[in-house]
Amino acid sequence: MYPHIQLFIDGTWGNATAGRTLPVMNPATGEPIGTVAHADRSDLDRALDAADKGFKAWRKVSAFDRSKVMRKAANLLRERADAIAMLLTMEQGKPLPEAKGETLAGADVIDWFAEEARRAYGRVIPARAEGVYQLVIKEPVGPVAAFTPWNFPINQVVRKLSAALAAGCSIIVKAPEETPASPAELIRCFADAGVPAGVIGLVYGVPAEISEYLIPHPIIRKMSFTGSTVVGKQLAALAGAHMKRVTMELGGHAPAIVFDDADVDLASKLLAFQKFRNAGQVCVSPTRFLVQEKVYDNFVTTFVDHAKAVKVGDGLDKATTMGPLANPRRIVAMEAFIGDAVKRGATLHTGGNRIGNKGNFFEPTVVTDVPMDARVMNEEPFGPLAVISRFSSFDDVVTEANRLPFGLASYAFTRSAKTANAIANSVEAGMITINHLGLALPEVPFGGVKDSGYGSEGGSEAIEAYLNTKFVTQAGL
Repeated sequence: MYPHIQLFIDGTWGNATAGRTLPVMNPATGEPIGTVAHADRSDLDRALDAADKGFKAWRKVSAFDRSKVMRKAANLLRERADAIAMLLTMEQGKPLPEAKGETLAGADVIDWFAEEARRAYGRVIPARAEGVYQLVIKEPVGPVAAFTPWNFPINQVVRKLSAALAAGCSIIVKAPEETPASPAELIRCFADAGVPAGVIGLVYGVPAEISEYLIPHPIIRKMSFTGSTVVGKQLAALAGAHMKRVTMELGGHAPAIVFDDADVDLASKLLAFQKFRNAGQVCVSPTRFLVQEKVYDNFVTTFVDHAKAVKVGDGLDKATTMGPLANPRRIVAMEAFIGDAVKRGATLHTGGNRIGNKGNFFEPTVVTDVPMDARVMNEEPFGPLAVISRFSSFDDVVTEANRLPFGLASYAFTRSAKTANAIANSVEAGMITINHLGLALPEVPFGGVKDSGYGSEGGSEAIEAYLNTKFVTQAGL
């Protein structure tokens, strides 16, 4: 059964003060399955007061002890993975194995940051005079406001939450109203592991109302956002007006480059898997498939075969390899992107249609011969739509890969070490994976450049955004 999802404020689960709720829909059926508490300003004030109190207590807990609590939370998440994955699939739609994989990956993220907590080192700078000490000290920045989307309800929360706690910060999470149960269960693991009251807050409601109140509030010292570039720019401007530290993980439009000398079977298999994972609702999903002329026809044929083999259905069905889109808005968006491309002369090889009239199911779709002025060549589709184009030279493909203002992820396949090195140095993206799928591991940086944001949510770099650097110099008396 799907539970009623409550707010978590000052160590206590409870309904919103005014008793308001929002419906939670099952994307596989289009029917409501539960409700989530709808916070108003009084609830946010309670969360802010608790975060202020929680920060003052948590920052005094040693990094060693913070690490132990976090490791306990990771173990609880693993123990509860089956039950949490069921909730995640019910509210988000992804196949159950993907939901469990996301949950277990979240535990790995917690473990990574638990270790980073113990390694947030400062340093000693040699002084110019005898008896003088010059110290660089790392301190937690303060209470954090985090805003996360529905496509990876656990993964998007756990990176921000773990980095904040590892650094000694408190945090208020505004989790997605469409998928509230799985992030709530993630936070329950931390609470049950012994994180003190007030250190973690969880609220739901109208996203714009919550962000416009939390970000400027003097208690909040940092904000982190994952979502669209348009909204990210608005929130970054709001944070900048109040001199708040910001991490932005925004949209992408990833090029996937396949050179003439590539292993086409491997490239088409891996890229099809990555394209249709989570129904294409992935910020790092490959979108523009740029294939060199000699292998173009072969790649299109094999990729289309992989797309046709995808089994679309309810995520709870064991045979399903791609679930529904998360909400009806994505159906409308897919139809608009495909209709625009075909109208402008694109060739539709497979897919292009909604499946049935119940739930948000959509066919895996492949188009070629798409002109540059088509919307899908310039806007992130965020769905199961692959666009394949041909290229002739290295310079041509680099120009196309870098044409858009986005720079999150990129992919390349080649047997040439020289070409691999050249493409790694030429593509403007925060991440590039060559000849395999190697993005989003806890220990590696995760983030983009240009309009795809700034800051990292992975690797040793991620904790830095939650730390202030203080310089202390002292002379002996």
